[in-house]
Amino acid sequence: MCGITGFSLPTESSSSSHWLDASVSCLNHRGPDDSGKFYSNNASIGLGHTRLSILDLSTQGHQPMMSSCKNYALIFNGEIYNYIELRSYLRSLGYSFSSDSDTEVLLYLLVDLFDRQDSTPSNDLLSSVLKRLNGIFSLAFLDLRSSFLLLARDAFGVKPLYYRDSPSGFFFSSEVKSLPLDNLELDPISLERYLTFLWCPGAGTPAKEIRCLEPGHAAWVANGDLLDSFLWAKSRPQQPCRSIFLHPKPFIATTESLLRQAVHRQLVADVPVGSFLSGGLDSSSIVAFARESIPDLRCFTIKVSGNRTDGFSDDLPYSRRVAAHLGVSLDVVEVDAASMAACVEEMVWQLDEPLADPAPLNVLYISRLAREQGIKVLLSGAGGDDLFSGYRRHLAVCSHRYWTWLPHRLRLHLHQLTSNLNSRSPLCRRLRKAFSGAHLDGDARLANYFRWIERPDLYRLLTPAFRDALGQAQAEDPMLTYLSRSCSEAHPLDRMLALEQRFFLPDHNLTYTDKMSMAVGVEVRVPFLDSDLATFAAQIPNHFKQRGREGKWVLKKAMEPFLPHDVIYRPKTGFGAPLRSWLTIELRDWLRATLSPDRLRSRGLFDPQGVHRLIDSNEAGTIDASYTLFSLACIEIWCRRFIDHTESSMFSTSG
Repeated sequence: MCGITGFSLPTESSSSSHWLDASVSCLNHRGPDDSGKFYSNNASIGLGHTRLSILDLSTQGHQPMMSSCKNYALIFNGEIYNYIELRSYLRSLGYSFSSDSDTEVLLYLLVDLFDRQDSTPSNDLLSSVLKRLNGIFSLAFLDLRSSFLLLARDAFGVKPLYYRDSPSGFFFSSEVKSLPLDNLELDPISLERYLTFLWCPGAGTPAKEIRCLEPGHAAWVANGDLLDSFLWAKSRPQQPCRSIFLHPKPFIATTESLLRQAVHRQLVADVPVGSFLSGGLDSSSIVAFARESIPDLRCFTIKVSGNRTDGFSDDLPYSRRVAAHLGVSLDVVEVDAASMAACVEEMVWQLDEPLADPAPLNVLYISRLAREQGIKVLLSGAGGDDLFSGYRRHLAVCSHRYWTWLPHRLRLHLHQLTSNLNSRSPLCRRLRKAFSGAHLDGDARLANYFRWIERPDLYRLLTPAFRDALGQAQAEDPMLTYLSRSCSEAHPLDRMLALEQRFFLPDHNLTYTDKMSMAVGVEVRVPFLDSDLATFAAQIPNHFKQRGREGKWVLKKAMEPFLPHDVIYRPKTGFGAPLRSWLTIELRDWLRATLSPDRLRSRGLFDPQGVHRLIDSNEAGTIDASYTLFSLACIEIWCRRFIDHTESSMFSTSG
């Protein structure tokens, strides 16, 4: 894992080397082992890299990496797990290698494609090559003959890639904070999405000028301009076999086989590998198969005092039970709510986006402890819920058939009735969520499950100028547009899982996992997102994923021979922190100071009276608005760090 950055300018610029030096320095936490820069002959193109050495720790893995013919250069962030097979293929074509790195294999896989074409390869040809990669990546490949720059991101968007396409040129980086941050303008449409979902579906960021390359996409850049962006990875809901007469045993056996294969693939490293172990099914499954190859696997978990006050169960007893059952060590990092709350502002800076979820702090603390113990690579159970149906909203979707036949008038009444339930109760919160979109139809109801605040309630918090700037845009537009292009015959659960995989997973879970682990120089791998396993999971009949009230049924059955029954069938719990209690105790004064009337008026985004009525009601316990308030605060923090301080920023497109 590494950090990548670079630029393409229409003409040579005297400030280009200064910008790249500063950008590489800003990414040092992502790759503290080595760094490098490369410039084209006229310095109109620059590539920068910071290296976290995982495969081939020698200097032969240094990046930017040049081809032997000196016509191509590559910078790459990620891991290609099938690089040994691809290297054998390239050797059969006559290529030789000077390192044992996956970077060199990726370089020559692209060199071979480009050398075989009279001009720049077509998008279809490029897609066929990228589809051969089993791994996680963001990359920039430079053809020095034509000065074309190719950017690409892995199918699930595990590794981030942001860019700024400005009149001065095109800039890209693994993180927003190392891009040019001068003269940024807030994007109301993206901000509404952060407030609605706590994260932003799609390519947007809080700044209009900064976008992310979307999962499974590639882009062509030349002469300082973004020329084309295209989808190389298929990412539409598929129609699995839904026959109720299929026997489950083959699906259970193949799930076990492919998950084991994925875990073993992702153990390849020249440094020690460890694993997250929350005591839940997903991380426990990863550890169960990893210990087959690494019997002394180091595992890590977290203990947060006060977690149960927010409806979270205590994971630690389950983590210890799994560790004892599998015979692996377990390191526990203990933190309290006060120490976590004190890190909130730094969390927003490290995340690059105002993701209103304290769970990233768990990743940070575990990754930091692992790094202190000499572990550079951690395995994660991320993706299990998104592939195999593990969230409560999946049960809700499968329960639609029991009430969606009701007339719209009665469904609206059901929505209104449950919306008045006491949201301080976990059970009532779940009932409110389950029926919050009862009055909606089709895909709109699916997208609504991701919503944390109703549109009328949100609009009462916005200034008139903010509301006017939104125009006709709706927060769920990216999701509905995506589903509108998919198979209309796909089952609602398949469509929901497609939303999880295309938006919630990359734009929320994977984003914060990458940013917080790489903040301390730790690589996180996600075996559940192995391409072979993911392809198979899409074909599993829905009734083997969500079987009655039992989510992830096929995975649970597959893991019964390996894990304790009470671990496999424990109730679903979140990987979070006690935010609801924080905002009324540890963070009470901080919240009111961050969202003070003077600051809100100065910012011009949120109505001071509306926000403080919400704070008062939340503290009084009449409503639960904790996450909405935290989202408002995170946006204000983001603005302070990324907008207000740009006058002194080293990263400027001007000059």
